[in-house]
Amino acid sequence: MRNLDIILAVVGGALVGASLGLLFAPKKGEDMRDEIAAYLESKGITLKKNKLDRLVDELKEEIKI
Repeated sequence: MRNLDIILAVVGGALVGASLGLLFAPKKGEDMRDEIAAYLESKGITLKKNKLDRLVDELKEEIKI
């Protein structure tokens, strides 16, 4: 029973964190990707929009539970 409590606590915490992140997100995802691309370009790294979108999709897949 203790393991179930831990799992429920982790899942509950993830849901609360995701909800708060959506509520308090400073910008839309598209705007944030544009800022990330601009920052990378200032450091000499250029990514086309489709490559940046693919990178975001890969990161989403990696962090899925």
